[in-house]
Amino acid sequence: MKIDRNIVTYRALKFNAMQTFILLTKLSPELAARISNREEIGKSWLMAVKEKCPEVRFIAHYAILGQYDFLDIYEAPDIETAVKVSMISRQNGASHAESLPAIEYKHYVDLVSGL
Repeated sequence: MKIDRNIVTYRALKFNAMQTFILLTKLSPELAARISNREEIGKSWLMAVKEKCPEVRFIAHYAILGQYDFLDIYEAPDIETAVKVSMISRQNGASHAESLPAIEYKHYVDLVSGL
């Protein structure tokens, strides 16, 4: 049985399904220098997100090597909320914060099959 993605998308929107986002964060040099306070700073950031965007649900949080310092996977109801999460990160000392929409791989395969 082939699934009609338009119906699935409509149902997801109708029932307020959450969208998945990836947040990439680069700390400012000043904030990166305060490494011994990292846990306290992180808790403060999380409290600000929960206060201003209570519908956001965090799935995972990673410290990473490379051009970014942290990667978060979270769910939000819409792109506007994702923008707020990025801006809260910037307000709390990130020199760069970028939220990227993500879809599950199986959904991606379904979307591109038949192209």
